[in-house]
Amino acid sequence: SVCREYFQNGGKRKALEKDEKRALLASKTVPALNVPQAPKVEDPLQNFGLTNHEAITEELLHSLGKIRLLDVGSCFNPFLKFEEFLTVGIDIVPAVESVYKCDFLNLQIQQPLQLAQDAIDAFLKQLKNPIDSLPGELFHVVVFSLLLSYFPSPYQRWICCKKAHELLVLNGLLLVITPDSSHQNRRAMMMKSWKIAIESLGFKRFKYSKFSHMHLMAFRKTSLQTTSDLVSRNYPGMLYIPQDFNSIEDEEYSSTSCYVRSDTEDEQLAYGFMELPDAPYDSDSGESQSSSIPFYELEDPILLLS
Repeated sequence: SVCREYFQNGGKRKALEKDEKRALLASKTVPALNVPQAPKVEDPLQNFGLTNHEAITEELLHSLGKIRLLDVGSCFNPFLKFEEFLTVGIDIVPAVESVYKCDFLNLQIQQPLQLAQDAIDAFLKQLKNPIDSLPGELFHVVVFSLLLSYFPSPYQRWICCKKAHELLVLNGLLLVITPDSSHQNRRAMMMKSWKIAIESLGFKRFKYSKFSHMHLMAFRKTSLQTTSDLVSRNYPGMLYIPQDFNSIEDEEYSSTSCYVRSDTEDEQLAYGFMELPDAPYDSDSGESQSSSIPFYELEDPILLLS
C-alpha cells in the first residue's frame, strides 16, 4: 500500500532527501552583471531548528510507532484490522460501533497537543463519542475514500481538504480516492485541477494511480501553514466533478414553469389529430402511400455521432 511504501519502505526518507536537494539548489545563486541575486529560500526542514540531515533523522525517528490514521466517512472502519495503524474512523452516520459519529465539515480544530507519542496514542484511544473537535497535527494519515464526490459543492470539498491539512503532522499523508469508470485520460484535466487546488493548501503530490473504477492520489503535507491565495485564484472551484455541471442544468430545467392545457384545448388538440391521414407510412420509399409529398426523417445528432 501507499502507507507502507511511504512510512516503512523508505518513501518518506526519499521525499525528505528530495526536499533537502531542492533547498540546496534554491540557495545557490548564479552571479550576473546588473542582475540582483534571488532571495534566499528558507529551508522547510529547518522548522525543527536542526540541520537538514539532523532534521531527516529526527523526523524518521518520530515515525517508529503506530501510524495514526483518520478515516473520514469510514462507515465500516475497514482500516481497524491492520496492526500498523492506530485507526480513528468517523462518519456522519456510522454503520458500526467502532466508528465515531462526526460531522467533518463542522469539526472544530484545536491547538496541537504538546505530548509524547505514547501519550497522544493514549489520547486517541480515549476519545468520546460523538466527536465535535480534535487537536491539530494529530494524525500521520487522513483518508478520503469515495468521500469528496459525495459533497454537492466544490467549496465543501475544499473545506474537507483544508481540515485534513490542519489535522496532519508535517510530512503526513492525505489519501484521496475518488470514483471514475472512464479511461485514464478522460478526466486528466479534472485530476490536474484537483492537484493544483490541493497543493495550494501546502501539500505536494507523492503518488497518483488510476485503477479501473477510481483515482488514487497521495499528498504529502509540506507546510505547517495553509498557503493558499484565494484572492488571485479560485482554488475551491477547481475541486469540481462532472455532476456539478449537471446539477446546474437540472436546476435551470426544474425552475422553468410548465404550461398546463385546459380541457377545451385538449379537445381541440385531439380533433386536430383526427385530421391526420390514416394510411400507413412506407419506410422503404420514404413517402406516405396517400400522398405524393416525400417524407424526410429528422437526423438525430446523437445517432449521427455514434
